[in-house]
Amino acid sequence: MHNVSQRDAADDMPLTAAERTSFWRDGRFGGMECLSATFQTHAYSPHAHDTFSIGAIESGSQIARIRGAREETGPGCLYLINPEVVHDGAPGPDGYRYRMIYPSEALFRHVLEEVTGKACRSTPSFARELPQDAELARAFHRAHRALEENVGALEAEESMYSVLAALFLRHGSEQRAPIETRERTAVWRARDYLSEHFATDIGLEELADIAGLSRAHLIRAFRKEFHITPHAFLTDIRIRRARALLCLGRNPADVAFACGFADQAHFTRHFKARVGITPGQFRKS
Repeated sequence: MHNVSQRDAADDMPLTAAERTSFWRDGRFGGMECLSATFQTHAYSPHAHDTFSIGAIESGSQIARIRGAREETGPGCLYLINPEVVHDGAPGPDGYRYRMIYPSEALFRHVLEEVTGKACRSTPSFARELPQDAELARAFHRAHRALEENVGALEAEESMYSVLAALFLRHGSEQRAPIETRERTAVWRARDYLSEHFATDIGLEELADIAGLSRAHLIRAFRKEFHITPHAFLTDIRIRRARALLCLGRNPADVAFACGFADQAHFTRHFKARVGITPGQFRKS
């Protein structure tokens, strides 16, 4: 079932008085991560998820850069971000309140098959990250509140299942593989190397040799392909590995060391910049 939310926990780096978060994993949806938050100053660093990032703003506005494009959005706008897509986010002039869920591809595929009664043979994806759809945004808020308030299983599941299916029917698309080029193969080789050796201290020259590109060419091509620098990607991968270890109950200090961070303070700063809460809050949820 729905775990207890962590609100402004007083560990590591507490939120300001004007900022509030509620984070939990919902057992009715296979432990899907859920977040509701109010931010006045907190800005997310560029990062990606290995799940979908689906949500909507209730009030205020957020300024986000997705795939290199910057846009300010407010109520009535959805967030439909596919796995591995790099994005960030910062408050608009008056801050914002929003709600998010992070369903895995497997969960999303299962929901679609359950609701439609048809096998989902292609990879689910969304064609646009920030579509305007006030009706579905309101429906999403209602479904999300049902999860947060821990209402009965039937009400919560029916509401969120229906919203997820409607989101895909209105805004979904088939995922098409991009055209392979020598440069793209090279930067993906570098990316895979960073993912496999995330806990080690990797230098730019070493990574350029792996890719078969000059250092300057690697940085330029990597940013073009992933909208993030190699170092920022390495930090993001470390945070994603850290999330998995924290879910297993590992101590944040041990996780910091295991994931290649210089110390716990360094780890905490980068974690909150990408997740919105501290490692201690994430671990307790």
